[in-house]
Amino acid sequence: MIAGMSHEPARASAIADLMRAGRETARLSMVFRYAIADRLGLTVSDLECLDFLADAGSATAGQIAERTNLTTGAVTSMLRRLQQAGYLTAERDPADRRRVIVTLRPERTAELERPYERFAERTAQLIEGYSVEEITLLVRHNDRMQAMYLAELDRLRSGDTAQQTA
Repeated sequence: MIAGMSHEPARASAIADLMRAGRETARLSMVFRYAIADRLGLTVSDLECLDFLADAGSATAGQIAERTNLTTGAVTSMLRRLQQAGYLTAERDPADRRRVIVTLRPERTAELERPYERFAERTAQLIEGYSVEEITLLVRHNDRMQAMYLAELDRLRSGDTAQQTA
């Protein structure tokens, strides 16, 4: 039995439904990302990098490697390819000449956002029907899920393969 699961059948059934819905949402999100990347002629890692830069403004190769879970060598190749394709600018860090800071070229942002426009509109319509309390719950849930993913990624990167038992 999963930790925290009650013996109450209705609660157990609701939790099972939530877990199933979460897995299917994650699967469809991944399939959607692959379809968007393919439409743009990019890899999913390219798209993750560009999305990160759209949010962060600029970043070092090391920060991108951490965000995309790629090796620094793979990130270097990806950044070179994205720079040649005109998506990025790369400048030496004036504080540390060994580091390169990459930035998404703003004139390419609209092109990257276009495939998401319809989905964003439909998401806004969906959220319109939620109360502030429901939205707050969803934000809290997503924040907690993100923290769990980050913790698990750290564990996987550290080579810790021990299974947690509840």
